[in-house]
Amino acid sequence: MRSRLGSVRAKATAGATLVVALALVAAGVALLLVLRGNLHDQAGLEAEVAARGVAERIATGSVDGDLDLPDGDEHPVVVTDEDGRVLAVGDDVRAVDGKRIAKPGHGAGGAAAHASGDEDEADDDEDADGPKPGEVDDDVDFRDGTATVGDRTEGYRFASVEAKDTGGRKVTVRAGSALTPEQDAVGTVRGAMLIGLPLLLLVVAGVTWLVTRRALRPVEGIRGEMAAITASADLSRRVPVPAAQDEIGRLARTTNETLAALEASVERQRRFVADASHELRSPIASLRTQLEVGVAHPELLDVPGAVEDTVRLQHLAADLLLLARLDAGEKPTGSRVDLAAMVREDTSQRVNDRIPVRVGRLDGAEVSGSRGQLGRVLGNLLDNAQRHAAASVRAELVREGEWAVLRVDDDGPGVPEAERERIFERFVRLDDARARDDGGAGLGLAIARDVAVRHGGSLAVREGSVFELRLPVAR
Repeated sequence: MRSRLGSVRAKATAGATLVVALALVAAGVALLLVLRGNLHDQAGLEAEVAARGVAERIATGSVDGDLDLPDGDEHPVVVTDEDGRVLAVGDDVRAVDGKRIAKPGHGAGGAAAHASGDEDEADDDEDADGPKPGEVDDDVDFRDGTATVGDRTEGYRFASVEAKDTGGRKVTVRAGSALTPEQDAVGTVRGAMLIGLPLLLLVVAGVTWLVTRRALRPVEGIRGEMAAITASADLSRRVPVPAAQDEIGRLARTTNETLAALEASVERQRRFVADASHELRSPIASLRTQLEVGVAHPELLDVPGAVEDTVRLQHLAADLLLLARLDAGEKPTGSRVDLAAMVREDTSQRVNDRIPVRVGRLDGAEVSGSRGQLGRVLGNLLDNAQRHAAASVRAELVREGEWAVLRVDDDGPGVPEAERERIFERFVRLDDARARDDGGAGLGLAIARDVAVRHGGSLAVREGSVFELRLPVAR
């Protein structure tokens, strides 16, 4: 159970569900806020329309006339004078903001007396702030509050508008619009979201679980096949490649490429061990035979032959050790090597060669790498040329742009074009008919190419018997 909960599928499902949940909650909150704001503004607009309707009737007539106030159930309206006295109130309006409102007993007479007594004062205030007689103020004051209409107390959005009748009397008309529709609409949407959100999240989680399961099914196939390959040690097997050209398909193809490279490496290692054992068997058997003969018949001991076999064993062991280091990924040192000086020095020390080495053009060129390994490459190329040359062996170093090119050639029969790559394989000899003592172990050219590649260069046969070593010039 714990492994299933900690699987990639479970994590992907949980992550997707969480992200969708956060997005939906944020969108839901934003929706509720926008809906509530729009409905609130709509209620305010309705209240303003109702208040201005009453105010315009007052401005064009008199507060003492028939105001025809809206029904209190729709829009509770209260008309007050500057002193806060109620001049008119809608039907069934009992209280506003918790304060009871008594209907005026003699609204018309009182209003008339107030109007006649304050006529001069109204005239004096015509130039004061506020609307002029017969006008309605453009400003509106919005507030939320409560109103009791009949036996019900509800929330309302109130709009207050000031106006002056033709007699100059200023009144305030306060009309409300119920907020219950807004609250009902918001509550309905909120309830629908509270019900729909969990269901939607369940759908998202289920779909993500199924889709992830389907998407990861090839991964499980790859894992199972890799486990079987590990258990059987059969590197010839390959993991299944899905038909989809997606990341998992590329993973499967890369895995198969890795298995192919690993199989080739293991096979190369097996061949190397087998070939090395075969190469070591002959000189060891020869040396043992000579020593056994020498023990039985000291006068027949071939000391020079034993020394020659020992030297051959020493060279072969050194070659095998160098190849092992190269296969292990040993990187050459970063010192600078003067190739021209190396060619002059190494060729001058070859005093026992069958054919003297003729040095041609030597351009100045320094490369970064191991002096010992690069000297080994030059020595192997010269040894190979000595074995096949008829009367001439030549070495030269030229500079071609950012490359130093070392060429070693001889006047021998050359390498057939079909064999120009095979000769760089390990333990490959094109002169199998010749004695092993003369033909070597077939490791010299393989070592030379490996060293060249490790130094960022290349080694190839260009024409006939011309071996060309290309190395990048050190900056």
